[in-house]
Amino acid sequence: MLLLVGLGNPGGKYARHRHNVGFMAADAIADAHGFGPARAKFQGEVRDGTIGGEKALILKPQTFMNDSGRSVGEAVRFYKIAPEDVIVFYDELDLAPGKIKMKTGGGAAGHNGIRSIDAHIGNGFRRVRIGIGHPGDKSRVTGHVLGDFAKADQDWLEPLLDAIASEAPYLAEPDNNRFQTAVAHKLAPPKKSAPAKKEPASESKPAEPNTPSKTALNVFAEVFKKRGDKE
Repeated sequence: MLLLVGLGNPGGKYARHRHNVGFMAADAIADAHGFGPARAKFQGEVRDGTIGGEKALILKPQTFMNDSGRSVGEAVRFYKIAPEDVIVFYDELDLAPGKIKMKTGGGAAGHNGIRSIDAHIGNGFRRVRIGIGHPGDKSRVTGHVLGDFAKADQDWLEPLLDAIASEAPYLAEPDNNRFQTAVAHKLAPPKKSAPAKKEPASESKPAEPNTPSKTALNVFAEVFKKRGDKE
Protein backbone atom coordinates (compact mmCIF):
# COMPACT_ATOMS: atom_id res chain seq x y z
CA MET A 1 0.00 0.00 0.00
CA LEU A 2 1.19 3.51 -0.84
CA LEU A 3 0.76 6.51 1.42
CA LEU A 4 0.81 9.75 -0.58
CA VAL A 5 1.14 12.75 1.73
CA GLY A 6 0.55 16.35 0.70
CA LEU A 7 1.88 18.96 3.11
CA GLY A 8 0.21 22.27 3.87
CA ASN A 9 -1.79 24.21 6.42
CA PRO A 10 -5.53 23.62 6.86
CA GLY A 11 -8.12 26.34 6.38
CA GLY A 12 -9.37 28.54 3.58
CA LYS A 13 -7.03 31.44 4.27
CA TYR A 14 -4.01 29.21 3.57
CA ALA A 15 -5.47 27.40 0.55
CA ARG A 16 -3.56 29.30 -2.17
CA HIS A 17 -0.31 29.74 -0.23
CA ARG A 18 2.88 28.54 -1.89
CA HIS A 19 3.48 26.54 1.29
CA ASN A 20 0.34 24.54 0.44
CA VAL A 21 1.47 23.27 -2.95
CA GLY A 22 1.77 19.79 -1.40
CA PHE A 23 -1.96 19.84 -0.62
CA MET A 24 -2.61 20.93 -4.20
CA ALA A 25 -0.56 18.05 -5.63
CA ALA A 26 -2.37 15.53 -3.41
CA ASP A 27 -5.76 16.84 -4.53
CA ALA A 28 -4.72 16.76 -8.19
CA ILE A 29 -3.68 13.10 -7.93
CA ALA A 30 -6.83 12.09 -6.05
CA ASP A 31 -9.11 13.84 -8.55
CA ALA A 32 -7.30 12.54 -11.64
CA HIS A 33 -7.38 8.92 -10.48
CA GLY A 34 -10.92 8.82 -9.14
CA PHE A 35 -10.15 8.51 -5.42
CA GLY A 36 -13.07 8.38 -3.01
CA PRO A 37 -14.44 11.37 -1.12
CA ALA A 38 -12.40 12.95 1.68
CA ARG A 39 -13.01 11.85 5.25
CA ALA A 40 -11.40 12.69 8.56
CA LYS A 41 -8.87 10.17 9.90
CA PHE A 42 -5.36 10.13 11.40
CA GLN A 43 -5.66 13.80 12.37
CA GLY A 44 -5.93 14.50 8.71
CA GLU A 45 -8.07 14.32 5.59
CA VAL A 46 -7.81 11.03 3.70
CA ARG A 47 -9.00 9.67 0.36
CA ASP A 48 -8.77 6.04 -0.83
CA GLY A 49 -8.00 4.81 -4.32
CA THR A 50 -5.46 3.06 -6.51
CA ILE A 51 -2.35 4.24 -8.35
CA GLY A 52 -0.75 2.07 -11.01
CA GLY A 53 -2.75 -0.91 -9.76
CA GLU A 54 -1.57 -0.41 -6.17
CA LYS A 55 -3.90 0.44 -3.32
CA ALA A 56 -3.15 3.96 -2.11
CA LEU A 57 -4.17 6.37 0.60
CA ILE A 58 -3.84 10.12 0.12
CA LEU A 59 -3.33 12.04 3.35
CA LYS A 60 -3.43 15.77 3.99
CA PRO A 61 -2.44 16.31 7.65
CA GLN A 62 -4.67 18.83 9.41
CA THR A 63 -2.24 19.36 12.29
CA PHE A 64 -0.61 22.40 10.62
CA MET A 65 2.67 22.08 8.81
CA ASN A 66 5.04 21.97 11.77
CA ASP A 67 3.26 18.93 13.29
CA SER A 68 2.65 16.98 10.07
CA GLY A 69 4.54 13.99 11.47
CA ARG A 70 1.85 13.24 14.06
CA SER A 71 -0.72 12.59 11.35
CA VAL A 72 1.68 10.69 9.07
CA GLY A 73 2.96 8.59 11.97
CA GLU A 74 -0.57 7.45 12.89
CA ALA A 75 -1.32 6.33 9.32
CA VAL A 76 2.02 4.53 8.96
CA ARG A 77 1.59 2.63 12.21
CA PHE A 78 -2.06 1.73 11.54
CA TYR A 79 -1.38 0.24 8.09
CA LYS A 80 2.18 -0.92 8.88
CA ILE A 81 3.49 0.94 5.84
CA ALA A 82 7.21 0.71 5.03
CA PRO A 83 9.00 4.09 4.83
CA GLU A 84 9.83 3.61 1.13
CA ASP A 85 6.09 3.38 0.42
CA VAL A 86 5.49 6.84 1.91
CA ILE A 87 5.72 9.65 -0.67
CA VAL A 88 5.58 13.23 0.58
CA PHE A 89 4.84 16.24 -1.67
CA TYR A 90 5.98 19.64 -0.44
CA ASP A 91 7.28 23.07 -1.43
CA GLU A 92 10.96 23.76 -2.13
CA LEU A 93 12.42 27.27 -2.07
CA ASP A 94 15.67 26.28 -3.75
CA LEU A 95 14.02 24.93 -6.88
CA ALA A 96 12.85 27.11 -9.73
CA PRO A 97 9.08 27.50 -10.06
CA GLY A 98 7.58 24.63 -12.00
CA LYS A 99 10.45 22.18 -11.40
CA ILE A 100 10.37 19.03 -9.28
CA LYS A 101 13.06 16.85 -7.75
CA MET A 102 12.51 13.45 -6.19
CA LYS A 103 14.71 11.51 -3.82
CA THR A 104 14.56 8.95 -1.04
CA GLY A 105 15.84 9.93 2.40
CA GLY A 106 18.05 12.88 3.18
CA GLY A 107 17.80 15.84 5.51
CA ALA A 108 14.94 18.25 6.12
CA ALA A 109 16.82 21.26 4.64
CA GLY A 110 15.00 23.61 6.96
CA HIS A 111 11.49 22.42 6.08
CA ASN A 112 9.54 22.04 9.32
CA GLY A 113 6.98 19.65 7.88
CA ILE A 114 9.70 17.25 6.73
CA ARG A 115 11.54 17.62 10.03
CA SER A 116 8.36 16.60 11.88
CA ILE A 117 7.84 13.52 9.68
CA ASP A 118 11.49 12.53 10.17
CA ALA A 119 10.93 12.62 13.93
CA HIS A 120 7.92 10.29 13.74
CA ILE A 121 8.81 7.69 11.07
CA GLY A 122 12.51 8.23 10.30
CA ASN A 123 13.89 9.73 7.11
CA GLY A 124 13.66 6.75 4.75
CA PHE A 125 10.54 8.00 2.97
CA ARG A 126 10.38 9.33 -0.60
CA ARG A 127 10.13 13.07 -1.23
CA VAL A 128 8.76 15.04 -4.17
CA ARG A 129 10.06 18.59 -3.84
CA ILE A 130 8.00 21.09 -5.81
CA GLY A 131 9.82 24.29 -6.75
CA ILE A 132 8.26 27.59 -5.72
CA GLY A 133 11.38 29.69 -6.32
CA HIS A 134 13.31 31.92 -3.93
CA PRO A 135 12.36 35.61 -3.57
CA GLY A 136 16.05 36.52 -3.72
CA ASP A 137 16.33 38.07 -0.26
CA LYS A 138 16.31 36.11 2.99
CA SER A 139 14.16 38.76 4.67
CA ARG A 140 11.39 38.11 2.14
CA VAL A 141 11.30 34.31 2.47
CA THR A 142 8.49 34.07 5.05
CA GLY A 143 6.22 36.40 3.10
CA HIS A 144 6.96 34.50 -0.10
CA VAL A 145 6.27 31.05 1.34
CA LEU A 146 3.19 32.15 3.27
CA GLY A 147 1.85 34.25 0.39
CA ASP A 148 -0.63 33.29 -2.30
CA PHE A 149 0.53 32.19 -5.71
CA ALA A 150 0.37 35.14 -8.08
CA LYS A 151 -2.01 35.08 -11.01
CA ALA A 152 0.95 34.76 -13.38
CA ASP A 153 2.04 31.60 -11.53
CA GLN A 154 -0.98 29.75 -12.90
CA ASP A 155 0.79 29.54 -16.25
CA TRP A 156 3.20 26.97 -14.79
CA LEU A 157 1.36 25.76 -11.66
CA GLU A 158 -1.68 24.16 -13.27
CA PRO A 159 0.32 22.30 -15.96
CA LEU A 160 2.73 21.10 -13.26
CA LEU A 161 -0.05 19.75 -11.04
CA ASP A 162 -1.64 18.04 -14.06
CA ALA A 163 1.70 16.45 -14.97
CA ILE A 164 2.31 15.20 -11.41
CA ALA A 165 -1.16 13.66 -11.37
CA SER A 166 -0.95 12.01 -14.80
CA GLU A 167 2.51 10.50 -14.18
CA ALA A 168 1.77 9.37 -10.59
CA PRO A 169 1.45 5.67 -11.60
CA TYR A 170 5.26 5.57 -11.92
CA LEU A 171 5.40 6.09 -8.16
CA ALA A 172 3.90 2.63 -7.70
CA GLU A 173 6.62 0.81 -9.68
CA PRO A 174 8.52 2.34 -7.75
CA ASP A 175 10.68 4.40 -10.08
CA ASN A 176 11.67 7.84 -8.78
CA ASN A 177 13.74 8.75 -11.82
CA ARG A 178 11.13 7.70 -14.32
CA PHE A 179 8.45 9.70 -12.51
CA GLN A 180 10.64 12.79 -12.42
CA THR A 181 11.62 12.41 -16.08
CA ALA A 182 8.04 11.78 -17.20
CA VAL A 183 6.83 14.94 -15.46
CA ALA A 184 9.62 17.01 -17.03
CA HIS A 185 8.90 15.54 -20.46
CA LYS A 186 5.20 16.34 -20.18
CA LEU A 187 6.00 19.95 -19.31
CA ALA A 188 8.57 20.42 -22.08
CA PRO A 189 7.42 22.71 -24.89
CA PRO A 190 6.62 20.86 -28.11
CA LYS A 191 9.51 20.66 -30.52
CA LYS A 192 9.13 22.75 -33.63
CA SER A 193 9.10 20.65 -36.75
CA ALA A 194 11.95 21.39 -39.11
CA PRO A 195 10.91 23.31 -42.22
CA ALA A 196 10.58 21.17 -45.30
CA LYS A 197 13.69 21.21 -47.47
CA LYS A 198 13.21 22.96 -50.76
CA GLU A 199 14.18 20.91 -53.77
CA PRO A 200 16.82 22.72 -55.82
CA ALA A 201 15.32 24.24 -58.93
CA SER A 202 16.13 22.14 -61.96
CA GLU A 203 18.33 24.01 -64.40
CA SER A 204 16.61 24.10 -67.72
CA LYS A 205 18.94 24.02 -70.65
CA PRO A 206 18.53 26.90 -73.08
CA ALA A 207 16.70 25.90 -76.20
CA GLU A 208 19.04 25.19 -79.06
CA PRO A 209 18.59 27.37 -82.13
CA ASN A 210 16.64 25.84 -84.97
CA THR A 211 19.63 24.75 -87.05
CA PRO A 212 19.81 22.03 -89.61
CA SER A 213 20.88 18.68 -88.38
CA LYS A 214 24.24 17.21 -89.27
CA THR A 215 22.52 14.68 -91.55
CA ALA A 216 20.83 17.45 -93.56
CA LEU A 217 24.13 19.32 -93.92
CA ASN A 218 25.80 16.19 -95.24
CA VAL A 219 23.05 15.77 -97.85
CA PHE A 220 23.45 19.38 -99.02
CA ALA A 221 27.20 18.93 -99.26
CA GLU A 222 26.80 15.85 -101.48
CA VAL A 223 24.39 17.71 -103.80
CA PHE A 224 26.74 20.67 -104.25
CA LYS A 225 29.66 18.34 -104.86
CA LYS A 226 27.81 16.49 -107.66
CA ARG A 227 26.84 19.75 -109.30
CA GLY A 228 30.47 20.86 -109.18
CA ASP A 229 31.60 17.59 -110.79
CA LYS A 230 29.15 18.03 -113.68
CA GLU A 231 30.23 21.56 -114.35
